[in-house]
Amino acid sequence: MAVIKPFRAIRPSKDKVPFVVSRSYEEYTKKELESRLRYNPFSFLHIINPGFKFDRRVKGPERFRLVRNRYLEFLEDEILVKDKEPSIYLYEISRDSFYCCGFFCLTSIKDYIEGTIKKHENTIARREKLFADYLDVVGYEAEPVLMTYPSKSSISSIIKAEKEKEPKYFFTTPDRMTHRLWCLKDKTVLKRLQSEFEKIDALYIADGHHRSASSRLLSELRSANNTGNGNSSHDFFMSYLIPEDEVRIYEFNRMIKDLNGLTKEEFLSALDGMFRIKNCGEELYRPGKKHHFSMYLDGEFYSLYLRKKVYHFTDALSRLDTQILYKTILEPILGIRDLRNDKRIRYGYGKRNVITMKNEIDAGRFKIGFGLVPITMSEIKSIADAGLVMPPKSTYIEPKLRSGLAVYELFPR
Repeated sequence: MAVIKPFRAIRPSKDKVPFVVSRSYEEYTKKELESRLRYNPFSFLHIINPGFKFDRRVKGPERFRLVRNRYLEFLEDEILVKDKEPSIYLYEISRDSFYCCGFFCLTSIKDYIEGTIKKHENTIARREKLFADYLDVVGYEAEPVLMTYPSKSSISSIIKAEKEKEPKYFFTTPDRMTHRLWCLKDKTVLKRLQSEFEKIDALYIADGHHRSASSRLLSELRSANNTGNGNSSHDFFMSYLIPEDEVRIYEFNRMIKDLNGLTKEEFLSALDGMFRIKNCGEELYRPGKKHHFSMYLDGEFYSLYLRKKVYHFTDALSRLDTQILYKTILEPILGIRDLRNDKRIRYGYGKRNVITMKNEIDAGRFKIGFGLVPITMSEIKSIADAGLVMPPKSTYIEPKLRSGLAVYELFPR
């Protein structure tokens, strides 16, 4: 049974919303970030980059405190305004062939602990603690955890009915994404929606594993200092829930700087034990199905077909292409054991990334590259259901949500 809960969001004033919302600051180049900070005083980037006001870099506890100050200034200037009534927020994003429509709501730390909310990635304790400390000081969440639920006609009918009403927000961002947001505050509608989610056995985290883990840690730290009934504001975290068939999943390729001391001929010979190898020449080659890989080496593409009579499937993880590549090539042949920290490997994503990979290798910055087909939602669920975790950089998932569109106050005053 999945618990969802309405909340009183902090939202941009209607006349300023296109100027407030921002992509994650990590997605901006240095020049883009500086331009938005210099010429857009309403951007949420001013809150999360508070040092710009003082023309210096700030970090650690000082940055956390200044982030809190900038946030309070946005509230005082009514750039951000708190809703008077709790709502669940229906939010639609569309562009060309891309579409998703889901709900901003609160989800339960208890569900996360007990496994109703399922994960498929490991998190790093140091990052969990850092972000929990950040949340404890700034007192809000501005980026929801992206989760999926199985498509249900009963929930779709609620969405369809609400979308017939005039949205609170309707705007287009420079990347040509159209955004619409509705506030669902009718108690009958909210109760019906909550009832439908209570019939769902599990929610699956698609993006935001560290955010959810940090929220759990913060809840535990706060609960240790205060007696409560598990229904405090810090016992929930903000999520965006969408049907699983509206998630877009892209692959990460792998680029490695050397052949681990092997010659090209020795490397291909070692590869032959696990793969049927076909030289595709200079023509761009992408793998077309599971357990097939592309490889780019010395100006030529190769197709690699896994020898299934040699490689044995034992569980959901062993069937995952990123795990197969790791266990058959990266670790035993190329000597890469730590996929997260080894400086010999780099990851790339995107529809045109095969060209980027080729250019990087042709320029001599890397020696060899591997391409995969995207992992499916079914595979993600199988991994999560089995309590397993994927190798790092197994999925690049869209939608990527804007910061500042809906903010959740963790410690309302």
